[in-house]
Amino acid sequence: MFSNPTAITFVGYLIVMVGVGLFAYRYTRNYSDYILGGRSLNGLVTALSVGASDMSGWLLMGLPGAVFLMGIREAWIAIGLIIGSYINWCIVAARLRVYTEKTHNALTLPDYFSHRFEDKQNLLRICAATVILIFFTIYCASGVVAGARLFENTFDMSYETALYIGAAATILYVFLGGFLAVSWTDTIQAALMCLALIVTPIAVMWDLGGFEVTVNRVAEIDPKMINLMSGHTWIGIVGLVAWGLGYFGQPHILVRFMAARNASIIPNARRVATLWMAFCLSGAVAVGFFGAAYFAEHPDVAGLVVENHERVFIVLSQLLFNPWIAGILMSAILAAVMSTLSCQLLVCSSTLTEDFYRTFLRPKATQFELVWVGRAMVLLISAVAVWMAMDPNSLVLSLVAYAWAGFGAAFGPVIILSLRWKRMTRNGALAGMITGALTVLVWNHYAWFGLYEMVPGFLFATIAIVVVSLLGKKPSDSICATFDEVDAIVRKV
Repeated sequence: MFSNPTAITFVGYLIVMVGVGLFAYRYTRNYSDYILGGRSLNGLVTALSVGASDMSGWLLMGLPGAVFLMGIREAWIAIGLIIGSYINWCIVAARLRVYTEKTHNALTLPDYFSHRFEDKQNLLRICAATVILIFFTIYCASGVVAGARLFENTFDMSYETALYIGAAATILYVFLGGFLAVSWTDTIQAALMCLALIVTPIAVMWDLGGFEVTVNRVAEIDPKMINLMSGHTWIGIVGLVAWGLGYFGQPHILVRFMAARNASIIPNARRVATLWMAFCLSGAVAVGFFGAAYFAEHPDVAGLVVENHERVFIVLSQLLFNPWIAGILMSAILAAVMSTLSCQLLVCSSTLTEDFYRTFLRPKATQFELVWVGRAMVLLISAVAVWMAMDPNSLVLSLVAYAWAGFGAAFGPVIILSLRWKRMTRNGALAGMITGALTVLVWNHYAWFGLYEMVPGFLFATIAIVVVSLLGKKPSDSICATFDEVDAIVRKV
């Protein structure tokens, strides 16, 4: 194994990630450091960690594979994600950073909801924390499966062995360094992912003789592959672009805004994050699009992607670059998987520690105790995720397909309106959270009109929040005063 340059590169990459975890361990002095980095992230780390935590193996495998098969029409999801991410930075990031600090220094989303609406009964906290734990444990299991598959193929080992080794590296640096380790490694991983997705399509074009020649070769395969509208109805396009709505409710992304050093760094971070997304998503589309031309031009190697079109990036890396460079590029897939998995593990850990253990069991727990409880929760969630991943074809993993929509519809409208509408109430937030989640589950089952469940889920949740809030009592004077204080601070940014 260790005579294989790709394997050596992989191992070297894992050692670096664990080393970052050890380094971050030295800077983790208290509980706030462990689960929110002490709100110390600078603009670059905030921007790139948001991107890396968002994009899993789908960026380097799923999206290129879809474009490879169907053509440029699959780019609508990428367009929706870029738009949604940018709007999320504009209307949520700075306000959430300030609001969570003003509401008793809230460290998690359930903690923010509870203090924002002065929910003495903790109904919002329990509801939000439960949704996070259920969906993110499933998400973690899918990340463990993706990592295991990658190790299985790279090192030619059994799935079970690959499962344990692949999960161990991510678990180790999250366990040691907490939020800082996750954020710093995300920054490295984001740079690696972007590099891989820029270099690979350029190499394909170089091999085939330039951009125009490559596009013409795709058109020869099927003219529909170069048509953005081919095979789509307007409802279908709306559904694909609506993936961008999911950003407003993803806990692992929103927590990055909460951890920023201050609200003033948000504008520059937004620019960096948007450029990163544009480069990465465009590169992923280009890998699949140009990959179709490459394998049409080289039919002798086309068989390498016939059985699994999601391997297009992996195969191109192996064919176009020497093994050392290919190892670095393939490490980008591992980076995508590890960055998302690490964020999800930490969000689950912080939810169990802050929203259950500290709130209901040990309100006066010391900082030292909370840090180690947080680490123990990382191990607990990891053990459950690995157990679920033992069967990579488990039916429960199919829930991942609409977990993105579930978070987006359940939390997105609540987040936006809680930051922007003073009249919103606790019961309105509860109604929106429950309505959004249930709509996604029901709509996904019946698939009415072929419309992605995010759209009706987001819409109905918003309506529920507004109607229930207006029917109830106005918020207290203290809630309104905090809202005005946050608004005044954000307007100066």
